[in-house]
Amino acid sequence: MQSDYLEYDAIGLAELVRRREVSARELLDTAIARAEATNPAINAIVLKDYEAARERALRIEASGNGVNALSVGPLAGVPFLVKDLGAAVAGLRMTFGSRHYRHYVPTADAPVVTRFRAAGLNIFGKTSASELGQMPYTEPELFGACRNPWNLDHTPGGSSGGAAASVAAGIVPLAHASDGGGSIRIPASCCGLFGFKPSRAFQPASDVPPPPGALGVDLAVSRSVRDSALMLDLIAGDPALPTGAPGTFLDAARTPLDGSKPLAIALLTEPMFADTLSPEVRGALDDAAALLTSLGHRVEPYSLPVNYGEAREAFLMLWSVVAEQYVLHADDITGTKPRRQEFEIATWAMAHIGQKLGERELPAALDVQQRITAQLADLMKRYDVLLCPTLAAPPVKIGELKPSQSERIQMRAVTAMPMEVLMRKMLTEASNKAFAWAGCTELFNLTGQPSMSVPLAWNARGLPIGVQFAAREGNDALLLRLAAQLEAARPWFNRRPPLLLARL
Repeated sequence: MQSDYLEYDAIGLAELVRRREVSARELLDTAIARAEATNPAINAIVLKDYEAARERALRIEASGNGVNALSVGPLAGVPFLVKDLGAAVAGLRMTFGSRHYRHYVPTADAPVVTRFRAAGLNIFGKTSASELGQMPYTEPELFGACRNPWNLDHTPGGSSGGAAASVAAGIVPLAHASDGGGSIRIPASCCGLFGFKPSRAFQPASDVPPPPGALGVDLAVSRSVRDSALMLDLIAGDPALPTGAPGTFLDAARTPLDGSKPLAIALLTEPMFADTLSPEVRGALDDAAALLTSLGHRVEPYSLPVNYGEAREAFLMLWSVVAEQYVLHADDITGTKPRRQEFEIATWAMAHIGQKLGERELPAALDVQQRITAQLADLMKRYDVLLCPTLAAPPVKIGELKPSQSERIQMRAVTAMPMEVLMRKMLTEASNKAFAWAGCTELFNLTGQPSMSVPLAWNARGLPIGVQFAAREGNDALLLRLAAQLEAARPWFNRRPPLLLARL
């Protein structure tokens, strides 16, 4: 199975199990072998649960191989990895990438994990994320840097960097990811994968209310469009509809746009929260626009009537309040009082900004969010889709965005002497550094629109460059149909990084 494993996406592997051409145990053993071969290089998997997964594989086979395999879910027997942040797996440690949470073990599954299990996915480990998802790269002090299979000197992005690196390295065909500011789309762009952020409304109900602004959503990073479409059906679709039936997201991915109804597409070349776009990214945008035009769509340049400075400030205030919740009130989850040495200094400083500024400025930030959401909703009456960058530049090198020594000193001073003027200065400088590279995704978390990073370009050094698309909220099916059309026009499934090829 080792040599054939990479030829299939998750749906394809599940079909093999259903036809009894391979067993769930064989698939798991292959995934584990690939993990053991590649993870020492990429440091993507931070928790292993191999033995429990082997027992589940045997139960999956016993409960419904052959024609009855759908009784245990449409992805029965497919090996799967869950991000070590937010999505609780009962009985498995969830660290949030933080020293404070390193012993925290949830007792119940999160709603999305319940749906993963119902689909038959076999969870055998957890993937690395930046601490509390705060950074667009994955270099938590608790576990060390996660690396990009396309070039080990470069980041796989974040915060779902471990998920993307695992898929790009061929360990699994898709992996759980979440996105509160770009954390599905950024690592998908860095690792040459498909990354779909669904509409805010398409999330399973939970007893835990979402943080202010409801920025975050869960789904996956995948090698194929149809895998992400099925995942969206699993967590948000109508459970009464059979897999792939008309009206499902999988059905949308199976019926790509054919040119008979051209889309009106706005080409956005502005850097949004970033400063400038690199020539490589601008070239990828122009190339994508040309491809879309060749497919019959109408593409025209456009500049969004959005005050990006105001939007950026609102996003940061919402982000800081979330940091305060998970840092300064961590004892609500773990029962243990949080201490400074248990958190990275940037996370600790952001939490104090949330306490000092974020709570007070939260109503204004929510007002800005509502106004921008209305602006974009009005624009989407004119255009079907927005085409824009996922990142302002190709994947950066490991360590390039981490706080410098002088920045760390400033962050310590801010938490020791929480003066508003110093906090605002630190927040501006620290966010400038991250947004300069990863400032093109957050807008669609504010608005709740569906958006996706599609791997349409690679630069001269062999690093992937994703291109981002967004549609009106709730019109996820249209984006998936467009993605399927692009996937057929410029296939990426068989493009494999050097690390993967070296370990085949």
